Amino acid sequence: MNKALATILPAGLVAGILDITDALVFYGLRGIAPIRILQSIASGLLGRAAYQGGVGTAALGLLLHFVIAFGATIVFYLAALKLEFLRRYPVLSGLLYGGAVYLFMNYIVVPLSAVPKPRAAGTPVTLVNGVLAVVLLVGLTISLLVNRGLSRR
Repeated sequence: MNKALATILPAGLVAGILDITDALVFYGLRGIAPIRILQSIASGLLGRAAYQGGVGTAALGLLLHFVIAFGATIVFYLAALKLEFLRRYPVLSGLLYGGAVYLFMNYIVVPLSAVPKPRAAGTPVTLVNGVLAVVLLVGLTISLLVNRGLSRR
């Protein structure tokens, strides 16, 4: 396997698993079924119809979740090849990257998607969980694992 793939695959997979686990546990404790959480991801492509699609749209949501996780990993990997700062300060760069991913997803991707507009704003607890999950579980994980892979080159 080529070295880029050997770095990107585990980093994207781990970040994706951690992030979806957070969502399933956090929202599951609030009474939301896993299928509904995954369908909400698919609603970015399908709109409200995602909630009528059963297991099929839940599977699509899971697939889309990992496409996003791998996309974020590829972007960081390519940036880390060019920007020494990302390699020199992996914790700081991971936290900053996670913040950038959160902002990009919530202020560009989601508004441009077919996700149904929420009836009410999320609570402060859901906001804090959302930010921390992406910053710590996605950004930091990707940075640490990509930097580990790059140091083995």
